[in-house]
Amino acid sequence: MQNTFAYFLDQLINGLTLGSIYGLIAIGYTMVYGIIGMINFAHGEIFMIGAFISIITFLILGLAGITWVPLALLIVLIAAMMLTSVYGWALERVAYRPLRGSPRLAALITAIGMSIFFQNYVQLLQSARNKPMQPVISGGVEVMREGDYVVSLGYMQGIIMVLTIVLMVIFSLMIARTTLGRARTATWRR
Repeated sequence: MQNTFAYFLDQLINGLTLGSIYGLIAIGYTMVYGIIGMINFAHGEIFMIGAFISIITFLILGLAGITWVPLALLIVLIAAMMLTSVYGWALERVAYRPLRGSPRLAALITAIGMSIFFQNYVQLLQSARNKPMQPVISGGVEVMREGDYVVSLGYMQGIIMVLTIVLMVIFSLMIARTTLGRARTATWRR
């Protein structure tokens, strides 16, 4: 019973980290819905493809001997953004653009179909087994110690939470204070 608060704090940190990851995905959902006016059920799959691209790029960089973490992270970030955006562009071009002006149900069914397609596509390319990867950024800060139970905030957890907050603030300011954001809001409220 003495470790109750420590356990609660540990799970709170884990929950905030997972919630931050969901928040990053939700930013994408919100931007897509706000711009094209439809829910993209394949958004999570595009996110998954970006994660696989990141893992594959890290493995290739490791084989090439590029092990300096800042450089590797920069290359992985650029590769993941470029290739994932190609997948998103192709999805919009092939599946969603032909349905502009059609009933909303057609676009919804297509979005669900593309989600299933991408799930199976990645499963065929990568197999269904888990692909674990050692953390690139390890370590953390000890928040609390209660007996043998140690509560720590990992550097990666901190980066995820701070990055989510920063991106949410940037997108909120972009939508509220830029011409592009006001135009997006004006078309969204039609």
